[in-house]
Amino acid sequence: MIKKNRPKNLKELIAESYGSPESLSNILDLGIEMLFYLEEDTFEAREVQSVVSVIRGIVGVLRDEG
Repeated sequence: MIKKNRPKNLKELIAESYGSPESLSNILDLGIEMLFYLEEDTFEAREVQSVVSVIRGIVGVLRDEG
């Protein structure tokens, strides 16, 4: 897998992808809420996919930093 223009650290990921730590924290809060109440027809698939993308991005950067 080729990593093109991938952020080098978590601060860069936040700035490039979410604009601010507050914006990222709002998405992650939604993700936590989703995990508690995830049932059919509770959240739209797009909302869940957005949260999963955020988590994957953070995991990728943290693995590269480790």
